[in-house]
Amino acid sequence: MDYFFSVRGRSGDLYSDRLGKAKYLAIPSSVQTATRAHEINKSKWFKAVQSKAGANPPVKGHIVIFVHGFNTEQYDMLERHRKIRKGLEAHGFKGTLISFDWPSDGSALGYSADRRDARLSADRLFKDGLTQLSALQKEDCDFNIHVLAHSMGCFLLREAFDYADDDHKTAQRSWTVSQVALVAADISQKSMSEGSPKSSSLLRHSTRVTSYYSPFDDILSISEVKRIGVSRRLGRVGLPQDHSEKAVNLYCGQYYKDNSDNFEDKIGISHRWYFDSPRFYEDLYHTFMGKLDRDVIPTRDWTKQGNLALV
Repeated sequence: MDYFFSVRGRSGDLYSDRLGKAKYLAIPSSVQTATRAHEINKSKWFKAVQSKAGANPPVKGHIVIFVHGFNTEQYDMLERHRKIRKGLEAHGFKGTLISFDWPSDGSALGYSADRRDARLSADRLFKDGLTQLSALQKEDCDFNIHVLAHSMGCFLLREAFDYADDDHKTAQRSWTVSQVALVAADISQKSMSEGSPKSSSLLRHSTRVTSYYSPFDDILSISEVKRIGVSRRLGRVGLPQDHSEKAVNLYCGQYYKDNSDNFEDKIGISHRWYFDSPRFYEDLYHTFMGKLDRDVIPTRDWTKQGNLALV
């Protein structure tokens, strides 16, 4: 069974690219298209997610939240959700993956519209996801929460953490996510500088933030043009030198260049190849488990330039 919650509006028994109320879905792995029939009660959905987290005290379970990026239809999100789940499971992951599905136009020309939808959807991720999960966290909590965000989903995630800090009830509650993985992040590099108000909430409520980046990402170059070229993208150039100790820079450019023949030659593959790479999932698995320090994860090594890199 695959679990996700969606803030796309309904269109008959299917879903549109307009914002709507949160709906919680559980879909058999053999089903390709989500419909209204797959919606279940919110409390039942959260209980199912918890039960699938793999907790076996004293060993903690794990819940991973995936936030997709722009230009993503719902069927694309579901396909990627399943790739991620299978990719992590192949390396021993026994927790549960859930996805946050937000309305994206499904068109590269809809970048500006998606950016507006992402900002609006961030409030829903906060209200309908983060607040619910944070309420479940107690001193004897038997599972860790992690977040995997891609592209514009990283912007949405950062905004959602800001909303959480602005909400009095949530801000008063002690909560945190363990690991945050930002993949090909469509946010400005400078926003991740130490002390930046734009990323302070994200860093405050996470144990570690890992940025997977590649200078060969041609989609993020489009993003730079849309923003008049004044703000370099984190997923293309990596963290700034004055980043927080909680943040980890992982250079993936050479790995992509050396292995590009293994990925389908499609438009935008330089932006999303991570999800077709077993090596990426191996690194992601170790990152989420948190048993190894950032420097000794076996999928990484130091380059001659002193960068920590995927190898």
